[in-house]
Amino acid sequence: MDFSNFYAGSEFEAHEFFGAHLEADGAVFRTYAPSAKAVSLIGEFSGWQEIPMNRITEGPYWECSAREARHGQMYKFRIYHRDGTYVDHADPFAFYSELRPDTASILYDRKRYSFRDEEWMKGRNDAKQKPLNIYEMHLGSWRRKDSLGEKAETTVWEAPKDAKDGWYTYAEIADLLIPWLKENAYNYVEFMPLSEYPADESWGYQATGFFSATARYGEPDGLKYLVDRLHGEGIGVILDVVTVHFAANDYGLMQYDGTALFEYPHPAVGRSEWGSCNFMHAHGEIRSFLQSACYFWLKEYHFDGLRFDAVGNLLYWQGDTSRGENRDAIQFLRTMNSGLKARFPEVMLIAEDSTTFPKVTKPVWEGGLGFDYKWDLGWMNDTLSYFEEMPQKRDSIYHKLTFSMQYFYDENYLLPLSHDEVVHGKASILQKMANFYEGKFPQARAMYLYMYMHPGKKLNFMGNEIGQLREWDERREQDWFLQKYPLHDSFHRFIVELNRLYLEHPCLWKHDYDHSGFEWIEADDDADCVYAFRRRSEEERILCAFNFSGEERRLHFRPGWEGRWTLLMDTDFDKYSGSTREQKTELIIKAAETKEILLPAFSGRCYQESGI
Repeated sequence: MDFSNFYAGSEFEAHEFFGAHLEADGAVFRTYAPSAKAVSLIGEFSGWQEIPMNRITEGPYWECSAREARHGQMYKFRIYHRDGTYVDHADPFAFYSELRPDTASILYDRKRYSFRDEEWMKGRNDAKQKPLNIYEMHLGSWRRKDSLGEKAETTVWEAPKDAKDGWYTYAEIADLLIPWLKENAYNYVEFMPLSEYPADESWGYQATGFFSATARYGEPDGLKYLVDRLHGEGIGVILDVVTVHFAANDYGLMQYDGTALFEYPHPAVGRSEWGSCNFMHAHGEIRSFLQSACYFWLKEYHFDGLRFDAVGNLLYWQGDTSRGENRDAIQFLRTMNSGLKARFPEVMLIAEDSTTFPKVTKPVWEGGLGFDYKWDLGWMNDTLSYFEEMPQKRDSIYHKLTFSMQYFYDENYLLPLSHDEVVHGKASILQKMANFYEGKFPQARAMYLYMYMHPGKKLNFMGNEIGQLREWDERREQDWFLQKYPLHDSFHRFIVELNRLYLEHPCLWKHDYDHSGFEWIEADDDADCVYAFRRRSEEERILCAFNFSGEERRLHFRPGWEGRWTLLMDTDFDKYSGSTREQKTELIIKAAETKEILLPAFSGRCYQESGI
């Protein structure tokens, strides 16, 4: 590690110096605690008796060796404060940790696992001109060993007494997850945070171990095996990471050396809206800590991308634009992103950001932040609020669905229907649709067709694909029993066929961020709530038509749209539980001729050009 880079906030391998490192004869331990009066190492190898740590060149670094230390043994740092008190802390750079409620760090040999994904690693890229269809999931509640299955329909669910017994390990879930992703035509999976964290309810967004894969699902090598297996099946893997804040637990980073070392000292900026501690990005060593953690996940685990949570809270103090920009955090983002891309130009860096901060996905050398993609939360909010409105009132909010294309080319946008939209009283995606139970399905099908025809990469949260009715609960698995009900089974079939259609047609992704890839046909028929647009690439053109009203509507194609178009998908097909019999249909629009088609209520269609 370069110490000058560490203090300047430009170090990416601080974990190679700090933490616990196994050697031929025991292990060496180092920690950064500049304000500590003294530091000792305690662990299984010493019978939890103190081994004094020495200051390195009288500086802020503490070091010692333990010859008896071995892989798999627990340890902590006992950090003495100036007043003589002490707190036993987990190692901020630990590579493995105990499962909550236990808090020790665990010595781990990082060299035990050998990846077999050389072919994948050579061919991966940022998917700018390729399809990117992401399945977002929470590893502990996708499927569980303690599932009630169909009993969940009639049984009041309670968390099991030994929740750990309900989780599949990283290795076990590979055999379940890979077939599901392939069957459902998702070419990437995004895991919600897997850095060690104390409270299940935080979903990993309030971490204590930023280099430690959570023990909930087994050992770190199990996660490497899962990523390796996914790569072997042609599926990319994205990890959710948090660089904004950390868990306010006394054994973690909070008041690590008896002072506010990792966090801001004043609660006005030191505590987040979630009750966690905000990282102090003003200090270079904290920036080096965070970007080293991000580099670690890419290097050590072969992740293909990182999704950064709550970027708006880095751009502005406490995420509040009225409080102004946090320039230190902005510089951190630019340094981190440019450094990660220099080391891994083929990976994806994705920002969750709801602000209007400019050039989020522009390169740093062009004055941008250097992300590859930004979640389009404006599109998400407008789209969902549109479909939550009663159909007879949608004429007054017609342009919620056209507004996205007014700003779309400002950034490289990704369209998300994520975990955040199906919790805390927001209702599941299907339940958001205005109408009674049966009437929700045709609207959801039409909405998803609109989403997948719209420019931008795609993300869908687990359970959405089967028409989940209840909100997501991290304590229980998805309601897979719903697939036995015809409406849910046919909805799932629709999602699968839509995903495949998206992957197979270049015009739906090749020119996402180029004006040449999209053109409106009808974007002003607010009275009828009818929309139409065209996607195109060098290989093909696809015409898309939608009726989001509760009545049959006619869509008129005026001169200039001539061509012969073959129907690819109709959301009203009977195989999806619609009312239209599936058949091959051609739409022929002749030059200087106005053509009209009749669209059923709550329906969408897409046609592929087959000739003129």
